[in-house]
Amino acid sequence: MADERALDEVVRFTSELIRIDTTNRGGGDCRERPAAEYAAERLAGAGLEPTLLERTPGRTNVVARIEGTDPSAPGLLVHGHLDVVPAQAGEWSVHPFSGEIRDGVVWGRGAVDMKNMDAMILAVVRAWAREGVRPRRDVVVAFTADEEASAEDGSGFLADRHAHLFEGCTEGVSESGAYTFHDGAGRRIYPIAAGERGTAWLKLTARGRAGHGSKVNRENAVTRLAAAVTRIGEHEWPLRLTPTVRAALTELAALYGIEADLDDVDGLLRNLGPAAALVEPTVRNSANPTVLEAGYKVNVIPGQAVAFVDGRYLPGGEDEFRATLDRLTGPDVDWEFHHREVALQAPVDSPTFAGMRAAVEEFAPEGHVVPFCMSGGTDAKQFSRLGITGYGFTPLELPEGYDYQAMFHGVDERVPVEALHFGVRVLDRFLRTA
Repeated sequence: MADERALDEVVRFTSELIRIDTTNRGGGDCRERPAAEYAAERLAGAGLEPTLLERTPGRTNVVARIEGTDPSAPGLLVHGHLDVVPAQAGEWSVHPFSGEIRDGVVWGRGAVDMKNMDAMILAVVRAWAREGVRPRRDVVVAFTADEEASAEDGSGFLADRHAHLFEGCTEGVSESGAYTFHDGAGRRIYPIAAGERGTAWLKLTARGRAGHGSKVNRENAVTRLAAAVTRIGEHEWPLRLTPTVRAALTELAALYGIEADLDDVDGLLRNLGPAAALVEPTVRNSANPTVLEAGYKVNVIPGQAVAFVDGRYLPGGEDEFRATLDRLTGPDVDWEFHHREVALQAPVDSPTFAGMRAAVEEFAPEGHVVPFCMSGGTDAKQFSRLGITGYGFTPLELPEGYDYQAMFHGVDERVPVEALHFGVRVLDRFLRTA
C-alpha cells in the first residue's frame, strides 16, 4: 500500500504542478516544458530514465518505462496531460495558478483536469522505488502536451513518431473515471470509463451574394447559415446504444432494483433519477453550434458566413453523423471537419476492468462500480492508433455536494486532499496487480 510519504507527495505535487502555468490557448500558444521537466526530475529520482520529446520547441512530452516481473505480460500505459485550459483570475476565489491548499482542498487550474492524476502517477512510482516494488506487467508512464487542443504536439506526435516507446502496450488508463458520484439517495457510484464518443468539430460555410443591406437579397449568406445552424441545434438525434452504454444501463437498473427496459431508454433514464446523468449524454450523437462569424458592417450583406459546431458521435455512429449533417446543412451550406478523432470502445468484461473495479471496491466498499462512456474525448484516441485500448481511471473519493463535472474547465477548480489520498491508494493497488 502507498506509504505516508506518497500521501504527502501527491498533495504537494498537485499544488506545485498547478503553480506551473501550462495554459493551452490553442493555435500552439502553450509551453509545457517546465511541467515536463518537473515530472521528469521526479521520475529520475525514482530511478527511472525519462525521455523528453518535442515536435515543437517548448511543447514537451515525457515517457518512461517500468519493467514488470512477467516479460510475457502485455504492457500497460498510464498517461496524463500537462496542459490546462485558460482561467480568468478575476472570476476565481483564489488565483487559478496559486496551487493554494486551504481547508483540506487544493485549488487551481488543473486540480481535476488533470494535474491531480499526474501527481498520483508520480507519487505511486516514487513509492514503488522506495519499497523496491515492480509491477507484474511493464508500465509505461507518459505525460503529454497539447491534449486541450489538437494533441498534435502531444499524444498524436508520440503515437505517430515514437511508437517504439509504447511497444507491447495493449491497454491504457487515464482521466475521467472512478470518481464518487452521489445520487442524492445515499448511494455512492464509481463510474469507470470504457469508451468515448468520437470528436467531430465542424466548420460550416455559407456563401451568397454580397450587397447593400437595404436591398432585397434572397441569397443572403447569413440567413442561409442561420437556418442551417438552427436545424442542427434543434435536431433530435435517435437513440443508439453501444455495448458499454448497454452495460451501464443494465448495471444501474440492477442497482436501483428496476427493470432494464432497453426498448424504452428515455423512460429508464427518468427512473434512474440523478444517476441518469452518467449515461444520458452518450445514448445519442450530438451537435451543438458554438461559434458564429459573419459580416463587418451593419449595412453590408456579406458574401460568406461561417459557423463552428461541436459534434460528437458514438462508436459505430460516424456514417450516420455524416449523412445527418449533409441533410441538415442543405444545399447552400458546406461543412467540413475542423478537427476529427475516432470514437472508442473498451470491453467491460476484461481482466483490466475487473482489476480497476476490485481496487476501487477495496478502498470504497460501500461504493458501486459501473462502466460508462465518456461524452467527450481524451488522449486515448491518439494512443488507440497503436492498438492500445483506453479506459478512464482517475480514482477520487469525493464528498457529497462536490460537483465533479463542473470542475472541468470551470471556475474555482479544486480537489480535496482526501480525494488525492484515495486516488494514490487505489491507483497503487490497481497498478501493482494489473
